[in-house]
Amino acid sequence: MTKLTFHGATGTVTGSRFQLEIDDKNVLIDCGMFQGPRENRRRNWDPFAVSPASFDHVFLTHAHIDHCGYLPRFVKNGFNGKIISSEATADLCKVVLLDSAHIQEEDARWANKKGFSKHDPAEPLYDRQDAEKTIPMFEPLFYGDIYPLSENTNVRFHDSGHILGASLIEFNQRRNDSSTKILFSGDLGRPEIPVLNDPDQVYNVDYLILESTYGNRSHSDVDAREDLERVINESRQRGGVLVIPAFSVGRTQTLLYLIRELEEDGKIPVLPVYVDSPMAIEALKIFDDHIRDFDLYARMQVMQGKDIFRTGNLHIYRSKEESISINDVKSNAIIISASGMVTGGRILHHLARTLPDSKNTVLLIGYQAEGTRGRTLQEKKETVTIHGAKVPINAKVEMIDGFSGHADYFEMLAWLMAFNKTPKKVFIVHGNPEASAAMAEHIKKQYGWDVVIPQLGDSYTLD
Repeated sequence: MTKLTFHGATGTVTGSRFQLEIDDKNVLIDCGMFQGPRENRRRNWDPFAVSPASFDHVFLTHAHIDHCGYLPRFVKNGFNGKIISSEATADLCKVVLLDSAHIQEEDARWANKKGFSKHDPAEPLYDRQDAEKTIPMFEPLFYGDIYPLSENTNVRFHDSGHILGASLIEFNQRRNDSSTKILFSGDLGRPEIPVLNDPDQVYNVDYLILESTYGNRSHSDVDAREDLERVINESRQRGGVLVIPAFSVGRTQTLLYLIRELEEDGKIPVLPVYVDSPMAIEALKIFDDHIRDFDLYARMQVMQGKDIFRTGNLHIYRSKEESISINDVKSNAIIISASGMVTGGRILHHLARTLPDSKNTVLLIGYQAEGTRGRTLQEKKETVTIHGAKVPINAKVEMIDGFSGHADYFEMLAWLMAFNKTPKKVFIVHGNPEASAAMAEHIKKQYGWDVVIPQLGDSYTLD
């Protein structure tokens, strides 16, 4: 009997955790943190529904926190198996998990210093020691490699085109003369994202676990480069600072790539660009080590000798002292810092300083989950809470949807069109209720497939 249980990413975008019991193996696909509203974040502190020690493997789709960030807590609570991922994901997770542990330690320290935590003392979900214990457990694969989970079941990773190393994960179970293929989409990427390949096409899928982040929306037809050009030039005209919350892995590299192109084309002036993120520095090194995973055009530029992520006046800051020095920057500059949904990290200090001034601009370039500070900014509320204080939102807030690494519903339908047989069942996850319901309806209307939107804790037997 093969059994699938949903321990996260149901009714919400984050907290990706799917349990698959197959051939006497107990595996978890993704081990992510819940983000967004407080009631979601509190779930990170709840005991896992199944003992972590009972799992043989964790398979990771990619290195974003909502897919991998719970791993050190999982290990802390007893998991002692293998963590299987693509090579790039394994390398990125080494950076992401250490950075996550550092941020949580710093946030706990800050909460204790300022006294705004309900817990006394405030403690991190996990610390650096937990993250360091997790890293040696990774066993990386190349795309296309076969991982023998059992005598009857093989696992294969395909490029999902979402971020560097992001994967579609395929479980192929063979018994007698028949086979069953189970596919986890992770986060499905978009066609023609700079640097990355388009998502691989997979066939003969029997059960599909499909994300729905943009299940009720389509991306703008406006070229993201044009929007970025406009925002940068308008920010310079106002004489303020442009602050961009961006994930250190993926989004920051895309931004630097496009800013460099706009500078080279004479579309924008060469402004000081401050990347304030130790993790982004490490991620840039990892990108350089995985050029083989770039798309053909990016590889061609590298062969021509271009440093494709280096703008004309780039400053990459690692230390706390360097970060604090950016406070002296008052105009005509770009600050890029994590996190992309403004849930923590150095971006909070930059926004607390720049949001009250109407000369400044904040640019949001990705999905902002409900309950995050990023969503508060996107909705242009009057204030946002940072480090326990209400900060007025006087700065101009811009949103460019074209930078999203998630396929919209139309792009997902086009990807599904190539499936050469009807899946037995499609499970819709990774979306707020409205987005998941819309994606389910799109699939039913377009293809007539059997679609289910699971709830937290639901289990299904897969024939």
